[in-house]
Amino acid sequence: MELSQLRIFQAVAEAGSITRAAERMHRVPSNLSTRLRQLEEQLGVELFRRERQRLQLSPAGKVLLDYAGRMLALRDEAVAAVQGGQPAGDFALGTMYSTAAIHLPALLARYHKTYPAVNLQVLPAPSGELLEGLLSGRLDAALVDGPLALAGLDGVPLCEETLVLITEPDHPPVHSARDVAGRAVFTFRQGCAYRMRLEAWYAQDHAAMGRVMEIESYPSMLACVIAGSGVALMAQSMLDSLPGRERVAAHRLQSPFDLATTWLMWRKGMRGANLSAWIDLQQGETVAEAAQVAVRA
Repeated sequence: MELSQLRIFQAVAEAGSITRAAERMHRVPSNLSTRLRQLEEQLGVELFRRERQRLQLSPAGKVLLDYAGRMLALRDEAVAAVQGGQPAGDFALGTMYSTAAIHLPALLARYHKTYPAVNLQVLPAPSGELLEGLLSGRLDAALVDGPLALAGLDGVPLCEETLVLITEPDHPPVHSARDVAGRAVFTFRQGCAYRMRLEAWYAQDHAAMGRVMEIESYPSMLACVIAGSGVALMAQSMLDSLPGRERVAAHRLQSPFDLATTWLMWRKGMRGANLSAWIDLQQGETVAEAAQVAVRA
């Protein structure tokens, strides 16, 4: 099994067609077909199935695609390392939704401009899925609610968030979870770190959560709360960025649930050139923001 075969396999899997993959790779389709057939013969398995004029990955193909991505990324990282440690190749960065919307745009712009040879992929997901991606090697790094006390992981802090519960504007002050017991809760699916914090907040006060409504965007959560359908938890910075924020009341959670630190995490021993470059930019951005706050103070 050669890396060139894996790159062809990856291209066909992404394109869903040998013809389209050949166009992207500037090669003839017959060459790709031959290399794929040779790969399947070497492995002794079928990697694709044709369905409705489109190639679909077989179960074995899905397994190989994950390994192929990691092997090709490691190859790119090795080339960068021996050529002087310059950032290059694929870099998969996972992030929580709120972090992606509020804290990443400036960093992403600087990273793309400074390191154009890096193919940076930003993958938003709940914290639980990000952690799984880190441990499996699917992600090179992830911005999660931390710090995570797990063996094999290392990290640096990005920012601290203040967490607020939002309600309709005329709701009385929320001093504890008992003040909103039984009300519907709008939140992300299982695995979201903020959802786990909210559940722990209710549990500490022995208060019952109402019906949990899973929603995949903060604007939708805000709209539901504005309509008087329930409550939701989000970072104050996220709320401040949303149109319509003046139509809800924000109640800061009680300590220790009111503050959350977002960390950049990665597997120990896997801090390559791409990740190191990101960390340098991130820490530079943090220092600059702190200096601006000091000046305003």
